[in-house]
Amino acid sequence: MALRDIIEQAWDNRELLQESNTVEAIRAVIEELDKGTLRVAEPNGDDWQVNEWVKKAVLMYFPIQSMKTIEVGPFEFHDKIALKRNYEQLGVRVVPHAVARYGAYLAKGVIMMPSYVNIGAYVDSGTMVDTWATVGSCAQVGKNVHLSGGVGLGGVLEPVQAAPVIIEDGAFIGSRSILVEGCRIGKEAVIGAGVTITGSSKIIDVTGSEQKIYNGYVPPRSVVIPGSYTKKFPAGDFQVPCALIIGQRKESTDLKTSLNDALRDNAVAV
Repeated sequence: MALRDIIEQAWDNRELLQESNTVEAIRAVIEELDKGTLRVAEPNGDDWQVNEWVKKAVLMYFPIQSMKTIEVGPFEFHDKIALKRNYEQLGVRVVPHAVARYGAYLAKGVIMMPSYVNIGAYVDSGTMVDTWATVGSCAQVGKNVHLSGGVGLGGVLEPVQAAPVIIEDGAFIGSRSILVEGCRIGKEAVIGAGVTITGSSKIIDVTGSEQKIYNGYVPPRSVVIPGSYTKKFPAGDFQVPCALIIGQRKESTDLKTSLNDALRDNAVAV
């Protein structure tokens, strides 16, 4: 029986978690996630496909695991999931005290400053996960992305049909930005410091004579800064956070451009 069929059956009947073939199937899925041969979400043309059955396997991995003590030098952890290992073999640079969990994929050339990558996440080659950045469960990060200091990519396991956070190739995510609830950042976009985007956030393109609104999606090569708009409530009119597209990244700009350069190009200081 195919892995997917075993996972789907166990999801509908949790008593099957007591059977060895179910346990083996779940562990096989997590192993494939760890190697990057399976993904929670993957590109499908210009869109993305969420593999719900893989998320189900991640969720069912927790109840089949036992708590155990993990010792790393003078440090002690107590958890159900092992830490990722063999970084030298993988070609990944990991600076103390960076932590990645088993079941997260890190491609060759990834650099982890003191940061955290959770199970089910996928981080592609050449990406920098900078100091205190967090890559939440099942988040998908493309090639040559820069996650600046303190960036938070939200995790998503439940509901299983929810899309994970997706950061496409070449994007630059500014310090302390928060990207959650299945938002998608297009290729080579530049997200300014302190921008918060959810799956339902308004991203307003103000570069033309009329505004254009996206929900939870930043188009490729957009330069984005924090903004606000006026919303009416029974108690009065108040400012609600949004994100503003204030320009486009120039073709001449290097893929590893700094945020300041991109903002200067558009005459904006933050």
